[in-house]
Amino acid sequence: MTEGGFAGIGMTSARTRDRLINRLREQGISNESVLDRIASVPRHIFVDEALASRAYEDTALPLGFGQTISQPFIVALMTQALVDEAGGSLGKVLEIGSGCGYQTAVLAPFVQHIFAVERIGALTQRARENLRALKINNVSIRHGDGFKGWSNQGPFDGIIVAAAPHTVPETLLAQLADGACLVIPVGESGIQELVLVKRKGDSFERRRLSAVSFVPMVTGIDR
Repeated sequence: MTEGGFAGIGMTSARTRDRLINRLREQGISNESVLDRIASVPRHIFVDEALASRAYEDTALPLGFGQTISQPFIVALMTQALVDEAGGSLGKVLEIGSGCGYQTAVLAPFVQHIFAVERIGALTQRARENLRALKINNVSIRHGDGFKGWSNQGPFDGIIVAAAPHTVPETLLAQLADGACLVIPVGESGIQELVLVKRKGDSFERRRLSAVSFVPMVTGIDR
């Protein structure tokens, strides 16, 4: 089933989505609930109309403003890592870099409430509109600096970051609840890795998930 009211023909057909899901399975995505969610979210509404025919390819696509919508495999991998580590559903999750809202939409059913931060004003508004169109109501999006997180809503049961700092920001680690996980790409362009960081009291365990390529995480906001 596709998200209500967004079933279509051609690029949004069940066959097109099935091909994508089969590819994700081949690449190691095993959480069936995550795969079902990837299949049901209408990715074509999150990209420009000129790119809609490529929406169900397993590739990142440009959003403008020097940003991209992450490839479905990476979205699935990050979601699966967070959900599996939590043993199912999560309470409050912080999302840094909501972009157009695609990752947010995929994650939403697994979380009680998502607090998302996006530094680009136009994308903040676009994400709000996309999520409203899909009737996803358990998300608060703030136009702000991702390096600061959203401290007055923490600690969080999970944090997911869609841009790559050179090192894991201490401000985000401080907002992570004990036993919770942060999924984040880290490193300079060309040598980034996606890591999962789990908090255990005052210490943090780190595990590599995959080599990745994300836009850099920068400070400040862009109106």
